[in-house]
Amino acid sequence: MQNRLLMFYGTECSHCHDAEPIIDKLAQELKLKVTKLEVWHNSENKKLMVKFDKIKCGGVPFFYNEKNGKALCGNQSEAVFRKWMKGD
Repeated sequence: MQNRLLMFYGTECSHCHDAEPIIDKLAQELKLKVTKLEVWHNSENKKLMVKFDKIKCGGVPFFYNEKNGKALCGNQSEAVFRKWMKGD
């Protein structure tokens, strides 16, 4: 299965804006694609986030790795994001 990485965010979310440059940097470095889905103004994306939110994050930023089912809630360190993106 492809290592599909999802970043759920809100347009006006400052925490999401803080995480985005780290995610973009790592995606480029690891040659991975992160699909970014806005949830505050898109109900379909919100439904998808709720479906994947087994850790009960309930907010954004929320990150989900479809390959291994690992989720992250909120901003993380670069090391934690790297591990999540690699599927470790």
